[in-house]
Amino acid sequence: MKRWKVWTAALSVALASLCIYAEPIRDLPQGHDASVFTTRTLVRGSQGIDVRELQGRLKFLGYYKGTIDGSYGYGTYWAVRNFQNKFGMKVDGKVGAQTRTRLVRATKGYNPYNPPKQTAGGSGSKTGGNSGNSTRAASYGGKSLSANDLKLLANAVYGEARGEPHVGQVAIAAVIMNRIDNPNFPNTVPGVIFQPGAFTAVADGQIWLTPNENARKAVREALNGADPSTGAIYYFNPATATSKWIWSRPQIKRIGRHIFCR
Repeated sequence: MKRWKVWTAALSVALASLCIYAEPIRDLPQGHDASVFTTRTLVRGSQGIDVRELQGRLKFLGYYKGTIDGSYGYGTYWAVRNFQNKFGMKVDGKVGAQTRTRLVRATKGYNPYNPPKQTAGGSGSKTGGNSGNSTRAASYGGKSLSANDLKLLANAVYGEARGEPHVGQVAIAAVIMNRIDNPNFPNTVPGVIFQPGAFTAVADGQIWLTPNENARKAVREALNGADPSTGAIYYFNPATATSKWIWSRPQIKRIGRHIFCR
């Protein structure tokens, strides 16, 4: 009888423990800011719950405007680089220990179990986040472009062609938009600009230089339909080009130091 009572007591303790650990996550307070990040480095192509955590916190600050889907695509990559740039870190689009730590510190009050459905404007303004990420700033060919899309376009034009005449800068912006319209290329601004090997400014980091008003004006003109390249989807500088393939493309015209091609 005593042995039976001992076993019954032990079983009761075990069941009570199970009940404690089975308590639903949804009962956590809304201000709960514990991190569910793992220790692995997140890069473009990564997937998982820690990517969802990353996207949620970036969205909380206003850097990310996409769907929280746990897939580290170009939108997440751009948001990470923007966050790193604003916080004075190495801008490489990789989420290691330093970026994770800064992100967690910048998102006090974030609830990883109830990620935001839209940007939390107050957090974005305090941390330097771009609250315009979720605002449609322009349209092109029936597609809506965000403030970040416009900024990235200006960065690309400035990084690629700041020494070129204005018409040449408009042509560079037009080439990017022509690629978006071409089924052989990604159909988003970040997708085109960050396509591996596509632009020298991305490879050497000049994409992150602050663009001037001339570059922004060139972007606006291209979005309004100006295309001095006459439909080009490639361009190159013949004085520095090392690819034999680019010389095989049908050439359209030369503007400044660049030859524009189909």
